[in-house]
Amino acid sequence: MELSWVRSALGDLEDAGAFIAGDNPQAARTMAQRVGEAVEYLMEHPALGRAGRVRGTRELVVSGTPLIVVYRIRFDHIQVLRVLHHARMWP
Repeated sequence: MELSWVRSALGDLEDAGAFIAGDNPQAARTMAQRVGEAVEYLMEHPALGRAGRVRGTRELVVSGTPLIVVYRIRFDHIQVLRVLHHARMWP
């Protein structure tokens, strides 16, 4: 499996990290690490996330964080589309 991140997903992760780092830099690093590990795990288990709210997507709840990784699977490729707070209204 190949993996790629779209620009908006990277921006989402940066924004979440910056927000958390304002109060707790270590928590921000831990959150980023957990997201990275969860996404890497998808490469072995791409169907792990639940069916997404947007057709053709899947959503992975990142354990120990308030974040959901929105992604899609295309043949042998996983594309991370967004990294959203679970309380955020999306789409």
